[in-house]
Formats: sequence, structure tokens, C-alpha cells
Amino acid sequence: MAMLTTTVQDFVATVTLARPDVRNAFNDELVAELTQAFAALGPREDVRCIVLAAQGKAFCAGADLGWMRRMADYTRAENLADAGKLAEMLRVLYACPKPTIARVQGDAYAGGTGLVAACDIAVASDTAGFCLSEVRLGLIPATISPYVVRAMGPRAAHRYFLTAERFDAAEALRIGFVHAVVPAAALDARVAELAQALVHAGPAAVQACKQLVQDVAGRAIDAALIQATVEGIADIRASAEGREGVQSFLNKRAPAWLPPR
Repeated sequence: MAMLTTTVQDFVATVTLARPDVRNAFNDELVAELTQAFAALGPREDVRCIVLAAQGKAFCAGADLGWMRRMADYTRAENLADAGKLAEMLRVLYACPKPTIARVQGDAYAGGTGLVAACDIAVASDTAGFCLSEVRLGLIPATISPYVVRAMGPRAAHRYFLTAERFDAAEALRIGFVHAVVPAAALDARVAELAQALVHAGPAAVQACKQLVQDVAGRAIDAALIQATVEGIADIRASAEGREGVQSFLNKRAPAWLPPR
């Protein structure tokens, strides 16, 4: 039985976690399915945006109990292999060439926060809660940390990694972990609004912008970075999409990449 569903409509793909009976918790099968889903959607020309959603009351509760019971008896070598699969899934999501939106309708705990952080944009219901609960179990949020620290910043990570406190959607917004918080009834409309903004932008430009943020964030502003940005804008200006975008603006017409109405 599939642990997630994937649909594509009007250039928007929706990947939905479908384990509501266990609060959409991870196991090795779900990790594999997520990896495959994002790897497959990334190169598709009929996809310009991917929404990551979940069924039920929780977004993702981290590792499920059955998986944790198996891991309790793993050797170090088995733990390395297992953690490597989770790390690869997060990398595939983060590096997906298509922009991603996390639709957080409920609680995101432990590894679930990693899913939210690995997406480009996160929108949460005002009833959602978050928790990096690993230290309560004598563990650390190691594989998700590159994404969570980038999303909330090191100062907030010091607090929430160390205390394992639950924080609400308003706090997630305050620290920059999510971009918008809305009432549950308005969640789909807000996600759809953002998805349409992504769909109507130049597809190659959106992909290049996503890579630009990842390349520039945290780097020293030195000659090498400046040269890379100079080459980046020169390349996109000279591309077919760049030329079309500028010409459509100057001629006051819709660009060719816009989906038909």
C-alpha cells in the first residue's frame, strides 16, 4: 500500500503523506517513496511547483514506533545506512529543481520539521505545532539540522534543539521557520496563491533563483561570489526565456511561458 499520493494539475504537483493513522510518521518505506517522488517530479516539464501536504490532523510526527523499535537493535553500520537514506531524501527535496511549498496543516515534530525546513516556502495553519524532540530520547536532530538551522537560524536552533520545547505556529513565524500562518480554513487558498505565483514566473528563472539562494547563502561576499553573480545574470539575460521575458515586458504582452487561461 502506497504511503503517499502524487497528483499533477495545471503545472502544480501535490505530494501528500498518506499515513494519518500514525500521524504520517516516517519509516524506511515512506522515506524511499518520498525520495522517488521528488526525484521523478524534478525534471518533469509539466510541473512548475510542488506542494508537500499531509492527510489527517498531523503533518508528520517524525519516526514511527515500529521503525524506532527496529533501529534500537541496529549496529553502527546499520544506523549509518539507515540515516544515510533519510539524509538523501532530505537532500533530494532540498535540491529539487522545482520550487516546493510545505502545506503544514498540523503538528510537525522531529524529522517532520526537517521536511518543512527542506521546502522553499512553508505555510502553516494557526493550529500547527512544532517540536525538535530528539534530546528527550537521548538523540540529536543531526540529519535534519542543515535544513532546520538554515530555516530558523542558529540562535533559535540553540534554544529549540536543546530544550525540545514545543512551539506554536506564531513562534514559528516569528523566528522565520514558516513564511505565513493562516486559519485552517484559509490554508488551501494561501498555498494556491503562492503556487500560482510560482507557476506564472519564468520556469527557468525560478529554477535558477532557487539555486542562486542556495549558492549565495552564508558565503563571503568576495571576488569569486561577485563574479559568479555577474555570470549568472549574463547567462539568464542571454537565454531564450530571459529574452522572451524582457521582450514581453517591453511590448506589454504576456510571456510565452504563461499557462493558457
